[in-house]
Amino acid sequence: MGEKRRGKYTITFEQPPLIKSYASVAGQKEAEGPLADYFDMICEDPMMGKESWEEAEGALQYQAVLKALDKAFLCPEDVNYLFAGDLLGQTIATSFGVMELQIPHFGLYGACSTMGESLSLAAMAIDGGFAERAVAVTSSHYASAEKQFRYPLAYGNQRSLAASWTVTGSGALVLESADLGSKQAADQCVRIHAVTTGKIIDYGIKDSQNMGACMAPAAAFVIGNHLRDMNRQPEDYDRIITGDLGRVGQKILFELMREEGFNIEDYHMDCGIEIFDAETQDTHAGGSGCGCSAVTLCGYIMKKLETGEWKRVLFVPTGALLSKVSFNEGFTIPGIAHGVVLEKG
Repeated sequence: MGEKRRGKYTITFEQPPLIKSYASVAGQKEAEGPLADYFDMICEDPMMGKESWEEAEGALQYQAVLKALDKAFLCPEDVNYLFAGDLLGQTIATSFGVMELQIPHFGLYGACSTMGESLSLAAMAIDGGFAERAVAVTSSHYASAEKQFRYPLAYGNQRSLAASWTVTGSGALVLESADLGSKQAADQCVRIHAVTTGKIIDYGIKDSQNMGACMAPAAAFVIGNHLRDMNRQPEDYDRIITGDLGRVGQKILFELMREEGFNIEDYHMDCGIEIFDAETQDTHAGGSGCGCSAVTLCGYIMKKLETGEWKRVLFVPTGALLSKVSFNEGFTIPGIAHGVVLEKG
């Protein structure tokens, strides 16, 4: 165990699990943004043929998992565990969405950091010898998130300039033990080499319209501790990628990282900034939601790694830990983040 732990918050894998395949399913607004060509499937119908927004989000996860399995020439029966979650109460988009697949299931909630949490746990299960294959998946839907956390769409409320736009989409990745294939095949795959687990960070912020400010301290905690644990500098990564801090959260992150003794400005990328066009799409601070980092990872980021344009990235999805109950009772909004190191070969 001592050989796997690096510092206080990071573990490395003796045989880094492979990302066998991945798939992204995105909504129409996301398809109008700059990353459209990287998505596997575009859903023009936001209802996905269902009767409710929550069912529609579940259908996004179902399609993402099926697409990822299909690309790997696998069936649900070939998977040992499914690590999945979403933003809704009792993770109902996940439970109802993937129930039909009948894969042994761990339901997760890390708010918008869930993609990092699911990848971390899936990689640990494989490296620990408890699974040969696992799927990590998460999702969000603009309408279901607005309905639960803010106002129903019919209310027509105005959004603040610090607010972000919840991404409609889902991303799924199939992880596999390196023992299942040849060394040559493994060398061509993107692998998970390390994970840095975050902890809950609360700066006392109560503005639910400014998620970037709530989550930036948690991202800074993970990035700073990861670099120290691994004895690395920002330039050791092609990109340090946060989930959905947006433009407001990015500025705060840069300030916090300078206080930590690191300047990441030349290496930072935020999925929430990348997924929408600030000039042509009215999304204010950028994108957010579990699906934001998920579809960006399962499209743009993975393609950059597979082609070799990027060799190593630190992927840090970020989450704001609130519910409508906690917000209405005047609680603060803590943040959480999880770091995953992705490398080619």
